[in-house]
Amino acid sequence: QLQASGGGVVQAGGSLRLSCQASTRTGGTYAHAFGWFRQPPGKEREFVAALSASATNTAYADSVKGRCTISRDNAKSTVYLQLSNLKADDTAVYYCAARLTAPQSTAVSTGKNLYRYWGQGTQVTVSS
Repeated sequence: QLQASGGGVVQAGGSLRLSCQASTRTGGTYAHAFGWFRQPPGKEREFVAALSASATNTAYADSVKGRCTISRDNAKSTVYLQLSNLKADDTAVYYCAARLTAPQSTAVSTGKNLYRYWGQGTQVTVSS
């Protein structure tokens, strides 16, 4: 249901935009709330950013706050993760995730167990 893209090799200090398209339409009863997670080499999957179904509320991990923006394009059923001033510690496989909720919901979820749908992951490598 979720197709992530946009990863690659970027120099430290550079920027990258990841995309994640949801292939399943939700209709009017439900909407997707999205999250981005990442898994650095040899580490657990960790929260990066989240966006409410209403698209009015966001949450960011402290490690990316100020360098990261999550946004969505409802017409394209796509969520984006803009990363800037990339550091070596940002190297990871990035996963998008989604959960169904009411369209007006302002809740943001940082826990990976709260998401039902996951993309296949896209590798981001930051070179120094």
